[in-house]
Order: sequence, then C-alpha cells, then structure tokens
Amino acid sequence: MDRWKFYDITHRDHLICNPTSVAKLDELIGLLDLGPEPRALDIASGKGEFIVRVAERFGGPSGAGFRGVAADISPYCTADLRARAASRVPSAALEVLEMDGAEYHPAAGSFDLASCMGGSWVFGGHRETLHFLARAVKPGGAVVAGQPFWRKEPGAEFLAWSGLKSDQFGSHLENVEAGEAEELVPLLALVSSGDEWDRYETLQWRAAARYADAHPDDPDVAELISRVEHSRREYLNWGRDTLGWALYVFGARSRKSGDRTATAADPDTSAGADLALT
Repeated sequence: MDRWKFYDITHRDHLICNPTSVAKLDELIGLLDLGPEPRALDIASGKGEFIVRVAERFGGPSGAGFRGVAADISPYCTADLRARAASRVPSAALEVLEMDGAEYHPAAGSFDLASCMGGSWVFGGHRETLHFLARAVKPGGAVVAGQPFWRKEPGAEFLAWSGLKSDQFGSHLENVEAGEAEELVPLLALVSSGDEWDRYETLQWRAAARYADAHPDDPDVAELISRVEHSRREYLNWGRDTLGWALYVFGARSRKSGDRTATAADPDTSAGADLALT
C-alpha cells in the first residue's frame, strides 16, 4: 500500500497530524515573539494547519504581508495545504512545495520562524533537525520542533512489536539539551496529555473503519485494517505509557555573522544536503 495513501486515510479526520490539540497549538502561536509580516518555514508541514494559523495570526487581512514556505513529500498533504491556504489566507505569499524537506536549501538566516513538527526522520534525528532549523532562522528568530520522547525505558517486547529502536528517541530532557547543543535558547515545551494522544490514535481507528466500509473493493483495505489493528495493540499495550510528545520552542541567539561555524563533529551545514529520506 502506498505510504502516503495510508497516512491520508488514517489521518483524514485530523486537523493537526500529531498528538496536539488545537488549543495547545493556538497557545504556542500566541507565545511566539514574531514581528509584523514575518517569513516562516515549515518542513514536513502535513496539512499545513500550523503555518496557516501563523499566517492568520501575524499577517494582515486574509494573511496579507505574511511570507512562508511549506514543504511536504505527501501529495495528499500538499493538496490539502494548498486548499486550506487558498480558503483562509488567500493574500499570504505562501509557497507550497511537494518535496523531501531535506532537499530544500534555504539561505542561512532567511526566516523569522522555522518549524518541523513530527518530521525529524527527514533529517535523520532530532538534533539534526534543530541544526537545519537553527541555520535557517535569523538571529533572534524562533525554532519550533515537535518530537516524541521516552517517558520511560522502552521494553524489549514493545521495541520488537513496533520496530522502534531504543536510541531512536531521547528523553524529554535530552530533547531540550539537543537545542542547547545547537546554541539555541530553550523557551517553551508543551507536552501532550493522555487525552491528546488518545484522540490522535483513536481517530485513526475510526477513519480506517469508515474507509473500509465505504470502499470494500479497494485492494488495499486488508492491509489498511491489518496495520491499524497492529498499531492499536502497540499503543494500548505499551505506547500509551511509554512514548510522549512535546512541542519545543527555541530562540536563535543574536550573533555576529560568521559566529556559527561548522566543525568536524557538527551535522552538515548545507541544510540537509547529505541527509537522505528513508
């Protein structure tokens, strides 16, 4: 089954494609220190609810004056994003790119806000994602990352069932420290509740069941239902108590040009040029 078709079906009823409520997303946006008419970058933007809400908040009428770039590899998500932007912020200068976000190469310091919520796999990890975002924003700009974390050490049975690795995510503390290692200032962390997680997961059960009922002749239905059943058992048996999620906001330090330089130990500074999507 096509990967993006699967996620389009299972996330059909999601306004936000991660375990975050609308209220929490609005709270985060309200706490961003952005000036008028900011320029924003959103990688793995999904249906684009975050960047559209940023345009509504900080742009003029119908998003006028707001400039942004949203990149996502899913053709379903980019279609939803374009329709959403045309309906709600038609005056915004929002460029929607259907592409692997790691292949987008912004000029250093060209955005006031750079975000990636739930797409750290694009760059190969949380710190690598923060490195990319930190390079893209101006001094004093904002970096927003949505990232899972281990609430407790994952058990062997959970890892075997899910296919995850214990080093795939860090702790909540380590997620914050990754930003500090990239010379970012931690400003905010909003951790998702059990209710937000339950809504995110169970809406997928509902969407898959409805699709199967409406499309009994689709050859992908058997795989769709099998995968959702597997995920349901994973979540209820282990994931609900083991895996957390948070939105992290960091500030880019004010610095003189040339202060941020690469070292042999740093992730590549070419904005993900050598990081392939897997």
